[in-house]
Amino acid sequence: MTQQNFSIEFFPPKTPLGVEKLRVTCAKLAELNPKYFSVTFGAGGSTQHGTLDTVLEIRSAGHDAAPHLSCLGSSRENLRAILQEYKSHGIKRIVALRGDLPSGYGAMDASSSEFHYANELVEFIRAETGDWFHIEVAAYPEMHPQAKSPSDDIASYVRKVKAGADSAITQYFYNADAYFRFVDDARKAGADVPVTAGVMPITNYSQLMRFSDMCGAEIPRWIRLKLASYNDDTDSIRAFGLDVVTDLCERLLAGGAPGLHFYTLNQAAATHAIWSRLNLSQK
Repeated sequence: MTQQNFSIEFFPPKTPLGVEKLRVTCAKLAELNPKYFSVTFGAGGSTQHGTLDTVLEIRSAGHDAAPHLSCLGSSRENLRAILQEYKSHGIKRIVALRGDLPSGYGAMDASSSEFHYANELVEFIRAETGDWFHIEVAAYPEMHPQAKSPSDDIASYVRKVKAGADSAITQYFYNADAYFRFVDDARKAGADVPVTAGVMPITNYSQLMRFSDMCGAEIPRWIRLKLASYNDDTDSIRAFGLDVVTDLCERLLAGGAPGLHFYTLNQAAATHAIWSRLNLSQK
């Protein structure tokens, strides 16, 4: 059986207080011995230096870290410089994404970008750096919100894999069947790389609904109604969320998912609790 890999995602903090908070969070989650930590990259590269600083701090503590890199709104020259800097620090894994334009940019700004799709970024990384980086790309079990159709979404994913991606990480979801169907459809279409399941712990109902509306992740009706019934009872929301997400993870792993990637929102408690329930550190 192939070794399953488990990873954890952070976003780069923007304030000194946030830096210190993430330092504590990272130390707590490092106890779980994840395969690596990933660090997001803001729209149009708006957190470029914060991403690198956070990655280097994680690495200085003795842990593997993977920066995200998005291409929309970035130039070849800028991306080339970022890649060379990552190489100079010995970083070997990267999460390559199309990304978003910063707020205030319009359609004309997008059309003038040197890159429009993630497969173009993957091709560029391979052309510039060969096999130096293990390249992760994004996958959308419930379809990317801007895709024209499920088949169009699969075709987009296949292009990223054929451009040179080594593996993929999914958007979070709460319907395991969507994940398994996506993996099957991708394989039939010729994209047979490991697809790690993205996991979003449930700790805050309104925040979860807001994020899900933005990214197109479906919250099953029974989960939405149950969460709404708790109103402001945060303890009940977290307890219910812990049960739901742990059960989801168990089903994914039992069904053959090659790993889990936790979207922590820079919080430790929920991810730590789910990880411990699943006994992942022993796998």
